[in-house]
Amino acid sequence: MRLVILGGGESGTGAALLAKQQGIDVFVSDAGVIQADYKHLLITHQIPFEEGGHTLAAIQSADEVIKSPGIPYEATMIKGFHNIPIIDEIEFAARYAKGKIIAVTGSNGKSTTAHLIYHLLNAAGYHAILAGNIGYSFAKCLTQSMYDYYVLELSSFQLEGIKNFKPDIACLLNITPDHLDRYHYSIAGYAKAKLNILRNMTPLDHFIYHTSDPITTQYLHTQNTLPQLHPIDPSSNGLFHFKKSNHAVAISKEQLPLLGMHNQYNARVAVKAAALAGLPSEAITAALPKFCGLPHRLEWCGAPQGIDCYNDSKSTNIASTTAALLSFSQPIIWIAGGIDKGNDYGPLLPIVRDRVKAIICLGKENNAIVQAFRPLGLPIEETQKLSSAIDSALSIALPGDVVLLSPACASFDLFKNFEDRGNQFKEKISARMQQ
Repeated sequence: MRLVILGGGESGTGAALLAKQQGIDVFVSDAGVIQADYKHLLITHQIPFEEGGHTLAAIQSADEVIKSPGIPYEATMIKGFHNIPIIDEIEFAARYAKGKIIAVTGSNGKSTTAHLIYHLLNAAGYHAILAGNIGYSFAKCLTQSMYDYYVLELSSFQLEGIKNFKPDIACLLNITPDHLDRYHYSIAGYAKAKLNILRNMTPLDHFIYHTSDPITTQYLHTQNTLPQLHPIDPSSNGLFHFKKSNHAVAISKEQLPLLGMHNQYNARVAVKAAALAGLPSEAITAALPKFCGLPHRLEWCGAPQGIDCYNDSKSTNIASTTAALLSFSQPIIWIAGGIDKGNDYGPLLPIVRDRVKAIICLGKENNAIVQAFRPLGLPIEETQKLSSAIDSALSIALPGDVVLLSPACASFDLFKNFEDRGNQFKEKISARMQQ
């Protein structure tokens, strides 16, 4: 068998390593420049590759093609492979995984939820690994060890081409507009990709979902064969109640050291997944309070001048930023902006009116945000420098107020990625703490 991999990033290199380990003839082709660390792995494992362009003859000789999640199935080159099966790295890796798969997807909260599930499993001594859309690729993990549980964070890009992949436990947290530029600005196309996680699940499997999400619930009503359903109500009081070994277990929201009702919902999903995976209730209740959250997700950075500053750089869409703004009762100076992904800011207007003291727009093009919120009469400033945004925010804020970086936009206009944006924010806040 000859396997060609399009894209030499984390997923492509991981797939290549797994293919090589399985004795498959593999070739990697990347239209851009392969990062030095990935290139080193390919060379070390004697995997042939090309970069800076694709040699069509080499690709068309493949029996199967694995494409990077970033390449749409509608790309001209992909459409040209009429007789060659095209799959994603997740699909390929699943062929060789022997353990149970817990898959987490959703527009918002999937990183926190996946990390918390992994935290609970790991704390209980389970042989588990966290992979997928965060950290190592699924395929690369399989080259290093076989695990009892694979906790996979999966994006819509990774799910849209599923053929045979099947999780044992699937979590679909929510479906709100995101990445619509990939799906012809249609939430129906985006939702179809997310719901593909259910494609091969059976009545022996488990599906945890947002009981109030209309798209998910409507879809479930149209299906004849479904896994066991576990709806979670995000508005229920407390954190979670479940039965284990014939006795009820109650976990209060005070046991979770994370801000916001959205994180309480994420925790309920994670606890349910852990319980379905067989964790004893005492292990869950012991480990839960020790979870400290993730960087760039409502991460407290310090309080210069008595003003609490939070890094929520991971919030790159409206729903995520909505959850962040609703997490505080104090007046907020909101730092927003970046590359707008077709946002509808309408749902944010009443929240911003009630909770936000001023808006600092951080981006090269801020017209959409300015136009959306100008009718509220709030102070709105624009800048392309993070240091200026922080200076302005701190000059407006009073002790007890909150400065919140929650952009609702992508970061690539001014930063390498959302991590770079968040890290720079933390560094600058730390520097102001020392002044």
